[in-house]
Amino acid sequence: MLLRRTRTVAGWVLTILAAVFVYVALVIPDTIGRPKDGSYVEAAFVRLPLELIVGGAVLLALAPRWRRWAAMVAGLGLGVVLILKVANIGFRIVLGRAFNPVLDWPLFRDGYNALTETDGRSTAVGAVIGAVLAAVLALVVCTLAVMRLTKLTARYPGPARRSLVALSAAWIALAISGITWFPGAPAASDSAAALLKHTVTQVPAAIRDQRQFAYASSHDPYRNVPPQNLISGLTGKDVVIGVVESYGRSALTDPGMKAIVDPVLQSDEQKLAAAGFGARTGWLTSSTYGGGSWFAHATFQSGLWITNQQRYKQLAASDRVTLTSTFHKAGWHTVGMEPGNTVDWPEASFYGYDQVYDSRNLGYMGPRFGWSSMPDQYTLAAFQNNVYAKKTGPLMAEITLTSSHEPWTPIPQTVDWNSIGDGSIYRSMVKGAESRTSLWGSSARTQAQYARSIGYSVDSLISWAQKYGDKNLVLIMFGDHQPMSIVSGAGAVHDIPVTVIARDRSVLERISDWNWADGLRPGASTPVWRMDQFRDRFFQAFGKQDSMALSAPHRPS
Repeated sequence: MLLRRTRTVAGWVLTILAAVFVYVALVIPDTIGRPKDGSYVEAAFVRLPLELIVGGAVLLALAPRWRRWAAMVAGLGLGVVLILKVANIGFRIVLGRAFNPVLDWPLFRDGYNALTETDGRSTAVGAVIGAVLAAVLALVVCTLAVMRLTKLTARYPGPARRSLVALSAAWIALAISGITWFPGAPAASDSAAALLKHTVTQVPAAIRDQRQFAYASSHDPYRNVPPQNLISGLTGKDVVIGVVESYGRSALTDPGMKAIVDPVLQSDEQKLAAAGFGARTGWLTSSTYGGGSWFAHATFQSGLWITNQQRYKQLAASDRVTLTSTFHKAGWHTVGMEPGNTVDWPEASFYGYDQVYDSRNLGYMGPRFGWSSMPDQYTLAAFQNNVYAKKTGPLMAEITLTSSHEPWTPIPQTVDWNSIGDGSIYRSMVKGAESRTSLWGSSARTQAQYARSIGYSVDSLISWAQKYGDKNLVLIMFGDHQPMSIVSGAGAVHDIPVTVIARDRSVLERISDWNWADGLRPGASTPVWRMDQFRDRFFQAFGKQDSMALSAPHRPS
């Protein structure tokens, strides 16, 4: 008797747990950030899911021989919904957008590589194993839960039908009332069905996007313009593009981070002025957020809106005119400084680089600083010694500065340029460094560390220009994207600062109609452009107007 009672109680407990699990899987939001209106995301769990009502009605109406198979399919479908929601949460945190199951699979490999470089291979492998097991467990548990509830409704069809009628009436009443806890979370919920519908429609959307992007990339108004005519205003100049990793608008506008970054920028403005440089700064809206730096680089260089790996691959396989290829074809020596690269970079030939330096040939013998393989000051010193000091003609270079890349611990210290050597001087700086897990436990401390890393990266670049830059240097500094949401917050804009620095005032006069602010900080009225507009505006500012096709290309959104 006791055993039978125990089994009965255990059975009802399992049934209740199954019901709770199915309910939570249906209504759980695919974001964990706080809504902007200040409401609580927990309210999303106080909703009535339409899928529960429709699914229950369908399963109850089926013949017994079909009901079991339908329940299995429904359970697997619910598991897929749960996996998609978890994926969306992760992508929103890191990249500020939902997961695209058609286009985003290559990003998992990049995430694995990044985790390997910051936390070690064992941690990365453990994360992969954990993610796979969690996905399998979600599919199994969802399937078993739906099948258990299906058996219950089949056993008690009368109460089940009455319950479904009552729930249907309640859902209709909630839908008519329009009660919504916050945008995207109505009390009458159909979020799971909407997510599946959106996922299915992404397949034809990806195919359409591929065709539209192919058309846009092939219709380049500057393809037939002589390269020297596109940049004639920079004849005799050395153009250096400094890309500051994760340098976003938040660093300049968030009060806490601004208090750290602003004094550095003020000091750097004084350094530039003392060396005879002028600077003007604007805003660009990046094509990516939190990560995917190569999308931003490609957008900036090509004048096309690169938001996913499909577009990036299409671009790299095209003959699109880029900033670097223009300088290359016009006779500049083109160099890429990519300390974050650990393997060959096939896209270098597409961009038009004559020479590429990466982590394997920069001669660095010091420690890693989180993801960054070397401090920015070392990268700049290597550029000075190997490239800038040895130039015999006009030079164009892009230097990627990685010290401000997450996890923002540890951060290098600035040292005397003459003492950098092979980087051994940095070894003592990583001892006792705080771990990512410890730092990211506090959003406030993470923001402060991020801001300090931005200060270090920007100051390193400006200090290099002050010390080594000559009258022919034109320095373009921009951030590739905003930092992830742990720093910038949920729903942050994707804007980044961009600065043009030169001693020759005629260079800055050519961009006077851009209405950018003087110095290293944009003003309140500084315009915001999409990042894919920069290439064309650059050509229009520095090219021969009478020989260029000035019609703007079609840009797929």
